Amino acid sequence: MVIVLPTVVIVGRPNVGKSTLFNLIIGSRRSLVGDEPGITRDRIHADAVHCGRRFELIDTGGIIPNDEEMIPSEILKQARVALKTASHIIFLIDGKTEITGADRDLAKMLHKLGKPVSLAVNKIDAPSREDRMPDFHGMGFKHVFAISAENRIGIEELLDRATEGIEETEEPEEGPRSIKVAIIGRPNVGKSTLLNALTGTERSIVTPIAGTTRDAVDETVVNDGVTFEFVDTAGIRRKGKTRMMAEKLSVVMARKHIRMADVVLVVIDAQEGAVAIDATIAGYAHEAGRPVILILNKWDAVAKRDKKAFLESIRDSMKYLEYAPVAFLSAKDGTGVSQLFSLIRRGWESTNKRVTTGELNRFFENLEGKRDLPFRYMTQAGVRPPTFVVFKDDSHELHFSDARFVANQIRDKFGFAGAPIVVKAKLKEKKR
Repeated sequence: MVIVLPTVVIVGRPNVGKSTLFNLIIGSRRSLVGDEPGITRDRIHADAVHCGRRFELIDTGGIIPNDEEMIPSEILKQARVALKTASHIIFLIDGKTEITGADRDLAKMLHKLGKPVSLAVNKIDAPSREDRMPDFHGMGFKHVFAISAENRIGIEELLDRATEGIEETEEPEEGPRSIKVAIIGRPNVGKSTLLNALTGTERSIVTPIAGTTRDAVDETVVNDGVTFEFVDTAGIRRKGKTRMMAEKLSVVMARKHIRMADVVLVVIDAQEGAVAIDATIAGYAHEAGRPVILILNKWDAVAKRDKKAFLESIRDSMKYLEYAPVAFLSAKDGTGVSQLFSLIRRGWESTNKRVTTGELNRFFENLEGKRDLPFRYMTQAGVRPPTFVVFKDDSHELHFSDARFVANQIRDKFGFAGAPIVVKAKLKEKKR
């Protein structure tokens, strides 16, 4: 049985932020985003959900109603098809600029359709821009919202209105269809053996010779209804020891697979403990904003198995990875390998988790009592990694200790196990 979802269509002239808003609502980078006007030309579709209300979201190309050029006229033709079946229309306007003739022409066209329309004034992320909102109310739309798609301001209220009348579904939210997992580490720490243990196959060649794997080897496994796509990358060496061109290319490809992964497994030889290159390799995943799981492999071969001492040593050498869970296992005999599936899924869920602005600011009110912070409020700006923006009362940059404090408090309150948290500051504009 095919279920036809209600449709919410985003329209507006070129370069007002439609694709940024589209990506924000669906929670992934589906539409291309760039400074060049008119990047989106075709209709882009994706399923979305807000407060249990499921709908189809459509991103249209930038519309210029009276433009006779071939591409703009085709964009308008595509947009009309979407608008004809729309349950609700989000009309997006750039709040940083004056209302243009194209905006007014598009407004007239939307008024004639007789469809429910929400006028979303984008890029309103400073008090000085909020003063211009009365101008936009003059366009004749009953529901007008000041938003910032980039900083996730006003989005919840906009979606409340856009999905009004859509019935909530009691079905649980679907988990990930597939999770891409990169296995990284220096040569001969057991990455290929771990892949074989996870997949139950002899997919990767395993030898005592360091650096046997050159190309990335991938394998798909279904566990508890979730598909895991594992990639065993080539061992990453210190730059001084990377001489052969094939090895240099394999390192470049390994870093590429880190960027493409949803979760990264950093394999460390427990017999040798964490060394400097392990910290460097783990840093690649951290810098890429990926959830990290530290794996102490060959644990069965360690003579004195003191987990507490090992953990202290790992945390001391990788202070920036305090959020990363640590798994002790033996890939060779399979001991402890099964725990990785739940850890990977938890990392995936954490990096895609969202907290509403209302929840964040209720939490922030209590946070101010713990530490004197020069912030007015905060909002979540994105996922993968979870990114939060704090709006400051002054024009000074955010001190790293304040950012770390806020990130730790968010993690303690809302979870985000295994995922890095980014905290950015929106500074108060200086008066000229």
